[in-house]
Amino acid sequence: MIANISGEITQVLDGQVVINVGGVGLLVHLTEAACLACQPGMKRSFHTYLVVREDQLTLYGFEHLEARDLFIHLISVGGIGPKIAMAALSALSPETIRRAITADQPEIFANVPGIGKKTAQKIILDLQGKIQPLEPLEAISRMDEIDAEVMEALTALGYSIVEAQTAIQSLSREDQEADAETRLRKALQYFG
Repeated sequence: MIANISGEITQVLDGQVVINVGGVGLLVHLTEAACLACQPGMKRSFHTYLVVREDQLTLYGFEHLEARDLFIHLISVGGIGPKIAMAALSALSPETIRRAITADQPEIFANVPGIGKKTAQKIILDLQGKIQPLEPLEAISRMDEIDAEVMEALTALGYSIVEAQTAIQSLSREDQEADAETRLRKALQYFG
């Protein structure tokens, strides 16, 4: 398995980059946020996971080891392929995915394109116990409810799930502990 790669980005495509590693251009699939942060000529390193299919080899890249590990967990769930797992990691932060699984909140996954209610519930059932919580469940539940409320408001205003998630993640620690109205106002300031 190819665990990680480092090299110069020669081309940025839709959700993919070509990285020159020792004179060989490797096509690597990335999350939306990681792809947006790439420009030709940049030297970058990614943790990777190679998916082997009968007719192709596909390399997926991640900025953080935790994201790669969550990707591996997600594709272990029946009905979740690499494309849907990458869509989940593009739309939701690793912390949000952990919280959704440990706090039994399938509605968070249901906001991801390609994941319906039944699939979201299957993800929760299959991965509970395999994913450890980052915080006490009581705090997770309250925070996720407010984050979900703010995300719903931002998407209703026309922002994509990725944009909404990025705005929510940009909030300071102090703002993250505020009520939904304050968080929404601060998240909108991110766009302004």
